Amino acid sequence: MPPPLARIIQQLKREPSRTGSIVITVFGDAIVPRGGSVWLGTLLEFFEQLDIDASVVRTAMSRLTADGWFERVKVGRNSFYRLVRGERQTFDIATRHIYGPPASDWTGRFELLLIGNGGDRDAAREALKNAGFGSPLPGVWVAPSGVPVPAEAGGAIRLEVSAEDDSGRRLLSESWPLDRTADAYQKFMKTFEPLHGWLGRGERLTEADAFTARILLIHHYRRVVLRDPLLPTALLPADWPGRAARAVCGEIYRAILPASEQWLDRHATNESGPLPKPGAELSRRFDGL
Repeated sequence: MPPPLARIIQQLKREPSRTGSIVITVFGDAIVPRGGSVWLGTLLEFFEQLDIDASVVRTAMSRLTADGWFERVKVGRNSFYRLVRGERQTFDIATRHIYGPPASDWTGRFELLLIGNGGDRDAAREALKNAGFGSPLPGVWVAPSGVPVPAEAGGAIRLEVSAEDDSGRRLLSESWPLDRTADAYQKFMKTFEPLHGWLGRGERLTEADAFTARILLIHHYRRVVLRDPLLPTALLPADWPGRAARAVCGEIYRAILPASEQWLDRHATNESGPLPKPGAELSRRFDGL
């Protein structure tokens, strides 16, 4: 394993256990594009690369299944996990947020949602945060017009408001902790620039290392970008680090994608055998760099 990747894994080991979060990354990034179901053994083989014990992975899968993320299918002694259909919208919104193009020119309008005190308020709040909405006041959620509203917030009162630049920036500063997000992007780049430079010098990863690097790359990146509202350029500081972070992430991703897909071809299976090939949308991730 090359030193830049080994250092990223060592850094991961110093953090609190995030096995469940990494499982979500594996499914969202690699398994959903190939049908959404995978054998537990495939997951165990991947996590062995991270030196994470099989019992920890099994516990994480049990918890995620109990929480409604996955359904388990037994075929003989083998367990297969499939993303629950109801969670597909959550994954689809995250996919657009992570891999999609930067925001287009701002129209000068915001989507304003008012959330009541019903029993589903907590689920709506979490879904809105993950969709990039900010909250300047309790029960009030804001995003630039055009951001998809998650199903969990479908009962909210929806308004569209116009804002000039000054009022827009004020609403922005009160809705999103951009300083924290900028710091998180800087930390992401510090973690992955060595691998970025290593690949830029023409070095190549093995199939297994490419898949490991791909999952860790998106695992770290999504933790930042899913809390970033991806505001239009007109509302961001001139030195906003999100642009550079997306470039680093996208260039690494596209460099290692073919080898990582070959690892899936050789090692990943579902109830029917080898995973189906992904659709064309996979190759369009991080377009426009």
